[in-house]
This record gives sequence, structure tokens and C-alpha cells, in this order.
Amino acid sequence: MKIKKVAAAIALTLTFSAVSHADVLPQSQTDSSWYSAAQTKLTIKTAQAQATQATKAKNVILFVGDGMGISTLTAARILKGQRAGELGEEGYLSFEEFPYSAQVKTYNVDAQTPDSAGTMTAIISGVKTDVGVIGVDEDIERGVCSTVAGNELITATELAEIKGLSTGIISTARITHATPAATYAKSADRNWEDVSDMPEDAVTGGCEDIASQLVNFEKNLEARFVGTDVDGLDFVMGGGRRHFLPKDETANSTDAVSAIEGDRTDERNLVTEWQTQYPDATYVMDQTGFDAIADDATKVFGLFNESHMQYEADRANDVAGEPSLTDMTTKAIEVLGKNDNGFFLTVESGRIDHAHHAGNAYNALNDTIEFAKAVQAAVDNTNPEETLILVTADHSHVFTIAGYPKRGNPILGQVVAVGETTPSLAADDMPYTTVGYANGLGFRNLGSETDADASYTSAAVAGRVELNGVDTTTPGFHQEATVPMGSETHAGEDISLHAKGPGAQLAQGVIEQNVVFHLINQALELTQQ
Repeated sequence: MKIKKVAAAIALTLTFSAVSHADVLPQSQTDSSWYSAAQTKLTIKTAQAQATQATKAKNVILFVGDGMGISTLTAARILKGQRAGELGEEGYLSFEEFPYSAQVKTYNVDAQTPDSAGTMTAIISGVKTDVGVIGVDEDIERGVCSTVAGNELITATELAEIKGLSTGIISTARITHATPAATYAKSADRNWEDVSDMPEDAVTGGCEDIASQLVNFEKNLEARFVGTDVDGLDFVMGGGRRHFLPKDETANSTDAVSAIEGDRTDERNLVTEWQTQYPDATYVMDQTGFDAIADDATKVFGLFNESHMQYEADRANDVAGEPSLTDMTTKAIEVLGKNDNGFFLTVESGRIDHAHHAGNAYNALNDTIEFAKAVQAAVDNTNPEETLILVTADHSHVFTIAGYPKRGNPILGQVVAVGETTPSLAADDMPYTTVGYANGLGFRNLGSETDADASYTSAAVAGRVELNGVDTTTPGFHQEATVPMGSETHAGEDISLHAKGPGAQLAQGVIEQNVVFHLINQALELTQQ
């Protein structure tokens, strides 16, 4: 009887809503494209929510836009739209269309404004930790090797390996950099990327550098969990070749840009060690090698640059060519998808962060747009009923969108007010840009330069600069900064999490960053083995 009464009440409410909609709202309101678009969006979201009931997934893909704060998302979506000939503000990045989202708190245990080591450790291990340490809990003392033992955390990547899933890691940064390293390494310091970066007492104390831990991932995991038999990481691509090669000119890659490419002082060549360990696997180091990956490949290792991979806008200038983030993501899904048990893949766009540090909004936004393309590629190449896709950031930056520009004003341009055609002037009678930075290197006008890191060749420029006649939309323009610093800094506000697929409905509200791991664990049942 109660069920019938509830059903009747719902029907009455719906009827009343329909009557109210028709009789109360003026036609000019219901005929508005804003009104109808919102109604359509809500209908779609409701249908998606009702359809998303499953909580268990076969595959999980975790996308991390390093440094991709809310202002970066907003500016990138506007730039994307304007490049397509639209006003820009009305558009969406691919993952902003996902049915579920949450607001994520990013602080580290010991820091109000976090770094990537602590934040990614929280994301991938389920436990918040300190700034600058990787894969270990807060009881660690940064830089002290002896404090690692007993404080190691296990990651979703390791748990997926133990469960028999295929595993992959992609980054446009060095693959030994903080964010990708947190998926597989345990280190008292994020800077211990190879043995040459470590203090002598850490080396003699038995701590292993991050690059070595990547190559020894299978051996180390089996040693930690006696009786476990895993086959190692199946798909790894990124930059950072120098940390895998000995400091010996004869070990240089064909596209080396330094006289001696390798940094390692222990004479080990980790590339050849990996090839010996996996003789049937594929190692690639340029676009030609990437394009030649066989259709039946099941284990791939790619190191495309001595240091970080190129910014997307600068990729054409690479000596030997390198794939885009979208290319690598698509290939990873192809390779990992051969495992009937499923896979877990982490994809990082590391250079969004680097462009912001350099004070260059163009490259930060451009790499965000490429990141969104990679997410769309993942959506297009997976089954939505069996793949959970999570898109988030590790932290944000002190990047702002300000002033009162009119609708459709170029997001990288100077502020032009509503109803005006010339740039607005600040109190100092000079024009100013819509986007800017609270601190950093400040103004640079490098024209068509597509490498954001070119900003580091000269000292910081504090405060205001005359921008009259300056084209602020070029790749080489670097925005003004209020506080001069050697590098722009992270910010401490919350970032976003976007979710689609089985278990996505659990991504809601305001959450601690370490909850992301638990969403992955819930979907793949990683700890129930």
C-alpha cells in the first residue's frame, strides 16, 4: 500500500511540475536556448546516472593532469572553443562531460600547498604523506634512507599486478619524475631519479634509485610478497632516458642532444638490463620505433627523450620525433587490452605543470587540450560497461582568470570590456591580460617560441610591463607575475575529479585526495585477493 502511495505522489509531483512549467514560466524563458540546453543536459545526466549502477570494473584508466587546476580547465576549454571558431565559454573538455565529479582536497600531511610526490602517493596508495617522498607514509624522514624500511606503501599498480591484470604507466615528463614514479617506486626523496642523484650514505644504506626500481619492478614486488608471481609492467612510456644510461658516450642514443646523454655513475645500462630481462618485449626511443610496434606486442618500454618529452606545441621540433599523449594512450589500450583479466593504466600529462612553472599559459592550456584528446581516445577505445575512467589532477597552480573581458574575448589576449573594441587600461594606464600568475618569472615576449622552458634563460621580471602593441596570444608570450620567483609555484586550492564507468557514481562531494585510490580499489577489488 505504501509503495502505491509513493508512486502516486511521484506521479502527482511530475504532473504538477509539467503544469507549473507550462503555466508559470513565460514563453520567452522556455524558448531560450539557455533554458532548453540546460533541460537537455539535465535529462542526459539523469539517464547516465540511472544507467550507472555497476560498481565493479574490468579495467581502470587513471588520468592525471599535473598542475591542472580549475582555472586551467576553464581557460583550456575556452581556448579549445575559440580555436574551433566559437566564443569558447560554452564548450567542454571531453572529461567535463562525464556524469560524475568530485572536489578533491590536495594538501600533504606536512604542507598546506602540496607537491606532486605527496599528492600522487595519496592518489595511488590511499594514504596521504609528506612533501617530496614517494610510495612511503608520513613516518618517513625525507632524504634519510634508513627511514624507508617499514614505511613502504603498496600501490594500485602493484596490486593490479598481483591480481594478474596488465599494468601500464605513461607520462610526458620523465618516467622517473614524481608523479609516474609514485606508481611503482619507494623513495625517501623524489629527486633520487638515478644513482648519481643520491647521497653516498643512501647508496651504501641499500636504497635503490627510482629508475632502477622501474626496471626491477617485477623482482622487487615478488621479493616483498613471497610466493607472488607477476610478469612486470607491460606498457611504460615517457621521457627521462638519461637516468637509465651510464655516464658514457658510447651508451648515447642516436638522438642524444648532450655530449654524454647518461647520468648514471654506477656503469649500469638499465635499458639493456630491461631488454635482457624481457627478450621478447619491445623497446622504442623515437617516432619510427613507436610506429613499428607490432600488433601482437604485449610488453613495451619507450623512452623518447633525454629529459622530459616535448610540449605538445614543440613536439615537431624533437630530433627523432616522439608520439603524442593521445598516440601513447591509444597504443597502451591496444597492448594492455589483450589481457582477458583486464588492465590498470595510469596516464600523466606532466608538462601542463612545467608550462605553468615557466609562466607560460599557452603551453599549459595547449597541453591540457591534448590531455582531453587522450581522455576522449580512451573513451572511444574502451567498453563503458567494463572500464572506469578517472580524470583528476595532483594539484593546481597560482594561475588566474581576471579582469572584466567581454564574452568571446581571446582567453590569451588583453582584456577588452563589454561593448568596447580596445583594451581596458589598469590604474597605471596600461593594458593587461585576462590570464596571469600570482608569482613566477613574469613577462617574456618570445614570439613563436614553443618551448616554454626558454623563459629560464633570464632573470624574473616583477610586476607590470607595457603591453601596448604586444601580441599576448603567441606561444612564446609569458604572462606577468606579481611576486618575482625563479619558478611559478603550485597552489593549495581543491582540484576536480571526473568519473565515467562502473563505480563512477561513488565520485561525489568534497573528498580527500587519497579517496581516489579507494575508488580504484573498489572497482577492481584489488585488496580482495
